[in-house]
Amino acid sequence: MMSEMNPPIKVQILGKEYPISCPEDQQHDLLLAARYLDEKMRQIRGTGRVIGTERIAVMAALNIAHELLQAQQQNKLLSQDLRDRFSSLHERLDEALDSD
Repeated sequence: MMSEMNPPIKVQILGKEYPISCPEDQQHDLLLAARYLDEKMRQIRGTGRVIGTERIAVMAALNIAHELLQAQQQNKLLSQDLRDRFSSLHERLDEALDSD
């Protein structure tokens, strides 16, 4: 059975409207992502050091990719810390149960 296509969602980035198609259950996230990108691009444009929409978009993409990589690294560190703590707690529980 073929699924119905949703009408495209209109997002605005730097004052320009872009129609984007996406599943209905992802529309809210798309709007949040578009707002975030628009905000980053406006910040870069506001510095006055980067001229041209394409260059601003590339700089925004690089900055967002950098943020993503940092978040992924932080997530790895936190996950490892949680695994270490869980393992330590598990060992202590085993020792406590064995001593009874």
